[in-house]
Amino acid sequence: MRAVLLAEDSKVLAAAIKKQIESELKISVKCAYNYDETIEYLNDNRNNFFAAIVNYHFTGALDGQAIDLVLSRGVPVIVFTGEFNEELQKRLWEKKVADYVLKDGTLNISYLVSIIQRIYRNDKIKVLVVDDSKIFRSHISKLLAVHKYIVFEAASGTEALDIINKNPDIKLIITDYEMPKMDGLKLIKEIRKKYNKEELSVIGISSYGSENMSAIFIKNGANDFLNKPFQSEEFYCRVSQNVEMIEYIEAVRDVSNRDYLTKLYNRRYFFEAAALIYANAMRKNIEITLTMLDIDFFKKVNDTYGHDAGDIVLKEISSVLNSSFRQSDVVARFGGEEFCIITSNMAKTNVRSHFEDLLKKIEDLEIKANDKIIKITVSMGVCTKLLDSLDSMIKQADKMLYKAKETGRNRICYY
Repeated sequence: MRAVLLAEDSKVLAAAIKKQIESELKISVKCAYNYDETIEYLNDNRNNFFAAIVNYHFTGALDGQAIDLVLSRGVPVIVFTGEFNEELQKRLWEKKVADYVLKDGTLNISYLVSIIQRIYRNDKIKVLVVDDSKIFRSHISKLLAVHKYIVFEAASGTEALDIINKNPDIKLIITDYEMPKMDGLKLIKEIRKKYNKEELSVIGISSYGSENMSAIFIKNGANDFLNKPFQSEEFYCRVSQNVEMIEYIEAVRDVSNRDYLTKLYNRRYFFEAAALIYANAMRKNIEITLTMLDIDFFKKVNDTYGHDAGDIVLKEISSVLNSSFRQSDVVARFGGEEFCIITSNMAKTNVRSHFEDLLKKIEDLEIKANDKIIKITVSMGVCTKLLDSLDSMIKQADKMLYKAKETGRNRICYY
């Protein structure tokens, strides 16, 4: 389990920080109250620290030695200090700390928690750095690595496009303006042909003398702009702000596309996504499979065990369905106890075995609800023929589902 190391000699302050991080983020916090305890925690291989909060003037390490110790173990450090001046600020950034926070109120503790949350998420966030200068590219990459981002590098716009094609889940691109073959503005125009500002954020950077360069970048599709040279502190603020905006938009979109209970896609999203999959299948003559699935005797579950137990059953079935299909497939809750699944490029020889395995997996489930074990089966109707419309495939799958119900349930009928 990943945890945060908190090296703070004030037990009252440490308790307040620990409580806020653990209650808001559900992340374990280990408190060290002096330099020796910090060493002990770092030497204990059972601790998996992804970040540390370290007091600059710390008992047993009054001049930042605890910061150096933690950094030497490869753990990002947020410095928590009651002292602030330009000399100390310069010294901290030279040490390559993740950030620093002043000890002057509860708002700053909240900011501290937000930095921890950001670093915790960053090991899943891909960032691409595009600059023809290897030295500057390396400098930016090292800054991003301190915050644990997954970093890719490209020396030109054409190389960047190749990396983006291979990594479509990149969330942020930081690109220079002046580059050979394809400059930063042309690169952004190419990116925007496929990704809008809400899907992929772009920060332009340049040392080019024009006062209008920031406006030129933003008008050509960038989300933000930084002049070279820039301070590390400003760089981190801009990067975090852009990544968090993408995450926020994704979260809002996810709420509108997902069923609130099961977290599967909802009926509205299914028809949007399935229409695109169907259209692509018609153009390229790709095989697709449309499946309707219904939980057998679900009303009896609600009547016997209560609606809370019924909700648990729906969540368990949904979890099995979600793990049984690829990310490119669409699994949706159609309503009540009914689900719809569309898959592509599943060889017909594999369709039957895949769905038979799924049927057996659900039959073998032992669902715990209200101190009871509930056994469940499902019935499925599967259409493997590419018909003249998506609606026709859904109707045929629904007919097959009805046939499966009529002929005994806990079975699959195919069209």
